[in-house]
Amino acid sequence: MLLTLNQFAEWVRADSASGGAAMFGLRVGAAPARGISTVLGGIFAHAAIESQRKAAAERQAGVERQATAELDWCDIRATLGGDGQAYAHIVRRYQDQITTQMWRLSRRRDDCEQLVHDVFVEAFLSLKHFQGRAPFLHWLRKIATRVGYRYWKQQARARRQATVPLEDWHKSSPADGSVDAAEAASQVHALLAQLPPRDRLVLTLIYLDGCSVAEAAEQAGWSQTMTKVQAHRARKKLKKLLEQAPHEQRQVRDA
Repeated sequence: MLLTLNQFAEWVRADSASGGAAMFGLRVGAAPARGISTVLGGIFAHAAIESQRKAAAERQAGVERQATAELDWCDIRATLGGDGQAYAHIVRRYQDQITTQMWRLSRRRDDCEQLVHDVFVEAFLSLKHFQGRAPFLHWLRKIATRVGYRYWKQQARARRQATVPLEDWHKSSPADGSVDAAEAASQVHALLAQLPPRDRLVLTLIYLDGCSVAEAAEQAGWSQTMTKVQAHRARKKLKKLLEQAPHEQRQVRDA
């Protein structure tokens, strides 16, 4: 329950008019007064209930994380023991999350599928090095980041031009300059593709994956200071590219 300023002022005036009797739960005249203490008591009770619900949800999430961690360790031990089916369980458990992450790195479906495959192959080969100091998915995402970075470096060597050059954007855009979500996403990825791999990586981690600086640094294997510097330089390069884009496409910057 949220109090407006007017409601609060009204209850103050009511208590003042009753000589503070409402605050002590006393009657004023023939009808009981609903003073500030009653209202605030209800607010505090509601807050306590919400706090209990939040605590219960956190406990449940903790139980689920623990159960997942136990399943992971069971499958990891079985995989290292030669059970190929156990690793298939791991792939099925995390395939959707890794596919979503790799789709942000490549908008080509075939490439995305290959990248997901590469992530799980590399994870399999590195499985004996997993120590469990962080959730398995977190470890898997770090591998995915490395795989995506290598992919970008290979693409940069193979071609220096983006799939959709900036000067060609206007040819595929609506006449009124409007851009739907899918088209905007394609344009953003085309723009990022023109940046060096390190710049593209830091911007993708922070702005597309929603990582904090600390999380981006850990996934990229950089220090936080280096991550901040890289992000600053990458933003300047991106701004320069945006300024070179046709005027009607600059709405991507504000999307």
